[in-house]
Amino acid sequence: MPQQQATACPPWEKVAESIEFVPDQFSRKTQPESVAREMLHCDSADVDRLVDAGLPAEERDGVRYFDPNDLYNLGMYSYRSNTQPELAFRMLFRFAGRSVDDLLRPKTWSFRVRLECHECSGVAPWRLEGPDVVRFGGQLEEITPLTPSAGSAEYAATVTNTGARTPLVSPTLRTLTRDYLHAGYRWQMIPVPMQADYALVHELGVTSCIAASLLLAERFRAAGYRAEAKRGWFTGVLGGALDLPHACVEVTDDDGVTKTVDIAKAQLAARLSADTEQFQELCLGSIYNKVIPSTASGNASFGHHECGSPQPALLRADIRSAR
Repeated sequence: MPQQQATACPPWEKVAESIEFVPDQFSRKTQPESVAREMLHCDSADVDRLVDAGLPAEERDGVRYFDPNDLYNLGMYSYRSNTQPELAFRMLFRFAGRSVDDLLRPKTWSFRVRLECHECSGVAPWRLEGPDVVRFGGQLEEITPLTPSAGSAEYAATVTNTGARTPLVSPTLRTLTRDYLHAGYRWQMIPVPMQADYALVHELGVTSCIAASLLLAERFRAAGYRAEAKRGWFTGVLGGALDLPHACVEVTDDDGVTKTVDIAKAQLAARLSADTEQFQELCLGSIYNKVIPSTASGNASFGHHECGSPQPALLRADIRSAR
């Protein structure tokens, strides 16, 4: 990451000061200190320094536990080059500095989703906000649908999506988008329930894909455009081993075409390198084949079990390149 090579590593105390930690009402401290040391490539003394500088921790049976989002953000903005979040970020976005032509061709994915209901009260149907690629020129084939069951269920399909250059033509939409990108919000990993409170997220000076899309869609609507934040999946991450739910804005442009504004990916690509300008522009209206849209709105869950549980189903996607 060029910016990291040119910047001296700040002390951990300074890194902690730069992070907006997850508020208590959204924090889930599930990762033990051993994981924190591994993620941040640091030792116990460094963890002590981070805790003293404000990193929220919860001690259980003599072991300190941390919110995984806090750990990810500390690594992401540590400028050390060797933390797990930094290494994952560079790998995740290695495509963004290349020609975008490969992102515009049809691409086929093996798409599998496992849904789990941890408050299950018996056999019942499942509801999944599944892949929604046909509207954008894609195909959905070889579907194994969900069937009524208790506890868990699986959905599978072969999904072919494609890219298309459809840049925003409305000067108003482009201005609103650029204004957001230049507003100085810092991208952070944020729990999905917190992202739905997009006013709180932006008050903290940070952003994320769902929060950014919800706010931008609101601004598009205030300007007179039909717009909605929609969820989906960012594909092909670690060979399908990492589930990355995603969100963007669908907006009807002045030419009557529905455009996709992938504001978070444009932000992250800009942080990576100036060589990602083509990809950043692709994010402002066009579609590309590494995102599978779904039918879920921006702040909605992907799935639900109709057994009577008020909680959304837990969902794990496994998306692998098929051809």
